[in-house]
Amino acid sequence: MSAVLLSRGDVGPEVTEVRHRLYRLGLIAECSVEAQEIFDDELMRALMLFQQSRGLNVDGIVGPQTRHRLEEARWKIGDRVLNFVPRKMIHGEDVAQLQQRLIELGFVINRVDGVYGPQTENAVKEFQRSVGLANDGICGPDVFSALERLNRTVAGGSQEHLRELATWDPVHRPRSVETCTILLDPSHDQTVLVDSDGLTQAEVCWDIANRLEGRLAAAGALVVMTRSRNSTSSAERDRAELANLQNVHLVLSITMDNQDNSQAHGVATYYFGHAYSRSATGLRFAEIIQEEL
Repeated sequence: MSAVLLSRGDVGPEVTEVRHRLYRLGLIAECSVEAQEIFDDELMRALMLFQQSRGLNVDGIVGPQTRHRLEEARWKIGDRVLNFVPRKMIHGEDVAQLQQRLIELGFVINRVDGVYGPQTENAVKEFQRSVGLANDGICGPDVFSALERLNRTVAGGSQEHLRELATWDPVHRPRSVETCTILLDPSHDQTVLVDSDGLTQAEVCWDIANRLEGRLAAAGALVVMTRSRNSTSSAERDRAELANLQNVHLVLSITMDNQDNSQAHGVATYYFGHAYSRSATGLRFAEIIQEEL
């Protein structure tokens, strides 16, 4: 797939390739040859559904991240041999399916991320030992056949969620605001609001974050900000590293959205998740915010 951004109204073979990928994933119906090269409303809706299921920004545009995930999605479990290669780790939908299957069988993988890393390799080795295969960490035909023979042994609940909750608070202490470190991440979008005399989204989000910082600090929380009033936010990876460095319990991003429909209004809350994995604590916190608002 090319590196060109694709959006509604575009025409060409790149659009056809995106359509074929989404068709193979069962997200869009087959259409006539003449319509395959047209980025129409149906294709945009299918693409947005794909983006939502993979935890991407749902904008209906085929950008670098969406293109990368579409590339990964073409692999299904059993299509290729999987193994851990340092500094060149294998990514793909088939890896996510493997991780989900191993978690269901009780093997320890903290999160379904679609990356064949050392933890996934260790889980595969443990599985190989348990079924009498050579424990080399290579997921090939023998491993796929063994997985196929086994029925699902876990029903209901989510081991992944339970592990996340145990990691977040391993001794089950009561968690309250005054015991938390919170990272506030106000948007730095410079889009000017309509009829606002030049007021930008970044200024509004900063004002909300600044007020929230004061209330949280007054309640005893330690608050870290990702940017100052007049600066822009760093890259997403850098903000994630900051959160890890500060050992925060919660990351709260504040942003604004818009909708062409004049009847649209309200507040949306989001948390990390995709087709195979989601944050248990993030889900609960998003629900709490939504209830309070």
